[in-house]
Amino acid sequence: MVTQHPIVIVGAGIGGLAAALRLAYAGCDVTVLERHATPGGKLRTTPSSAGPVDAGPTVLTLRPVFEALFADVGERLEDHLTLQADAVLARHYWPDGTGLDLCADHAQSAANVEVAFGARARSDFLAFSARAKRLFEGFDAPVMQAPSLRLSALTRHALRNPALALSAAPMRTLAGLLRNAFSEPRLAQLFGRYATYVGGSPYAAPALLALIWHAERSGVWRIEGGMHRLASVLEALAKARGAVFHYGAHVTGIGWESDRPARVTTSAGTVPARTVLFNGDPNALLAGALGKRAMAAVPPKAAQPRSLSANVLSFAARVEGPPLAHHTVFFSADPRAEFDALAKGRMPEDPTLYICAQDRGGGPSPCGIERFEIIANAAPGTKTDKTLCRQIILTTLRRFGLSLHPAPGEDHLTTPEMFDTLSPHSRGSLYGRSPQGMMAAFARPAARSRLPGLYLVGGSAHPGAGLPMATLSARHAAEAILTDLTSTSISRPAAMRGGISTGSPTAAQRRSRSSAS
Repeated sequence: MVTQHPIVIVGAGIGGLAAALRLAYAGCDVTVLERHATPGGKLRTTPSSAGPVDAGPTVLTLRPVFEALFADVGERLEDHLTLQADAVLARHYWPDGTGLDLCADHAQSAANVEVAFGARARSDFLAFSARAKRLFEGFDAPVMQAPSLRLSALTRHALRNPALALSAAPMRTLAGLLRNAFSEPRLAQLFGRYATYVGGSPYAAPALLALIWHAERSGVWRIEGGMHRLASVLEALAKARGAVFHYGAHVTGIGWESDRPARVTTSAGTVPARTVLFNGDPNALLAGALGKRAMAAVPPKAAQPRSLSANVLSFAARVEGPPLAHHTVFFSADPRAEFDALAKGRMPEDPTLYICAQDRGGGPSPCGIERFEIIANAAPGTKTDKTLCRQIILTTLRRFGLSLHPAPGEDHLTTPEMFDTLSPHSRGSLYGRSPQGMMAAFARPAARSRLPGLYLVGGSAHPGAGLPMATLSARHAAEAILTDLTSTSISRPAAMRGGISTGSPTAAQRRSRSSAS
């Protein structure tokens, strides 16, 4: 019986939350341990004078992934979250004054490209969009929907679909593909930025990442109440099905018996566990964060090289300058110089800046104080001069004619070393392993680790970074755990279900199965 087999999930990021919900719905005995005070992981907020500001992911894409999660546990997404579609997917500005809106209406996007860059650019844009669609639809099932990625299976898929393999340009970088796809270099710069969505440089990431454009073109959604609502809803649904959550629970190791986990040790005591699902960066396992034995769970290539980090400002202010959409990008003059600086561990002097105007997108723009998140890519493992970083960001915005009142201070800035504190042993990388290199996707670990009873979930596991991919990884992890449980007969250890044996952090009470909705 799965109810006699305690499962401990380490980390309440989106992957951990979605897995907790799926496993609790299946009748499993689920305990979630989270070192922070709230669920969500990188899906976090910071306080401001205008209310909580999103300080992590800012959009929801691939809505069907989330609809499937809710449907699989007997719920409807629209009963729990209000999603609002962005008519403008993103607004883009270049230093020469050129602007471009990409829209949910694809014909409108093509028309906007022609106005900004001419008829040939429009033709290039339509051809690239068709290619991105082919790539997304061709690789969705064998890559994103598959529980693991195997070179042999992908090779067979490519041989059966030679046109698809040609579109993927397997021996080229994303920048190389875009250089040939667009006669207008600013469009190549725009779509090259999509490599940063998964923590990479377009000059090192594979051309296959061109498919990200189709994912965004398929719809960008805001969550009413802020992105963190997604985490709160998943937590509530998991609790309603019996999952127990402990916050302020810093996990220090796994106790093993008979080659399987037997308990998880925390700063407050121990929790019985016969299965452990780790929702964190594999680099933490390699560093010994869950004990010496767990260091063998993944190979070093599962965590190296590291993905990009970021310098993030989250604050409230009044704004003056060029019109902002919900998502606005201010591009650097020289993308190659920007990514060269990042590769050398330096902050670019002329960075590309992304701004999320959290209170925009539906109806008239605010006329007073509003909430903002500004993201500048950064190298992992670096120590940031916060004064210089803030100065570069504000100076860059002023060059575009944009000013903030009051200007955010250094206390509103989250740097790579601060991200490393929030996610220990990550070196501040926000996406786990870097996507650089043609074989990067095959190095990302699948749900099953090398150690029986220890599994992985989240954006650092297959199929990759981002809210939809972390949510898919939860499906893969839950299916792997349930499959393994049904094929193995294990007796239940004598321990209080869901309890910590000594002083417990704040914990949610477990509801009985009969009272679960």
